[in-house]
Amino acid sequence: MDKCLGCYTCAMACKNLYHQDKGIAWRRLHSLSQDIWPHSERAWISLACNHCEHPACLKACPAKAYYKRDDGIVVHDESRCIGCRNCVRNCPYGAPQYNRTEGRVEKCSLCYQRIDAGLKPACVQSCPVGALELVDVVEMTDTARFPAGFPYYPQLNPSVRFMTARAPMMFGREEK
Repeated sequence: MDKCLGCYTCAMACKNLYHQDKGIAWRRLHSLSQDIWPHSERAWISLACNHCEHPACLKACPAKAYYKRDDGIVVHDESRCIGCRNCVRNCPYGAPQYNRTEGRVEKCSLCYQRIDAGLKPACVQSCPVGALELVDVVEMTDTARFPAGFPYYPQLNPSVRFMTARAPMMFGREEK
């Protein structure tokens, strides 16, 4: 929240890597309204799947198309998906998205193939200001779990943390 410029580079990196159909975006940027953040100059949140500790999508899927890896990444196996959309209806964060062309659901899997190869997720690697990081959430102590504007579902325990936004620094020329 503090660094994001709202440039959409993270969302475009994801879309370019996975070639999502029109209308589907696994990573989305949300501008904060002035009732949440009083500075109109800048306030963005970049969100994708939150890879929850207790994912609603996984529990709701009758086809067992979701699984959770030991590292906490929630993966959707599109080949097992029957397109029932139970996961779409049950995820309060809107991460699973129905692809009408394919007749199945898809979502962010945190570029687990890249992580397994020792690389960063595309969104993290592409951010020009370092607003996204892949960290151990247990070690993140001075962050917010549910900042203003982020849906509050503690029972799911989303695996994202936010550095809360500060007032933007204003630079200008000194008057003489």
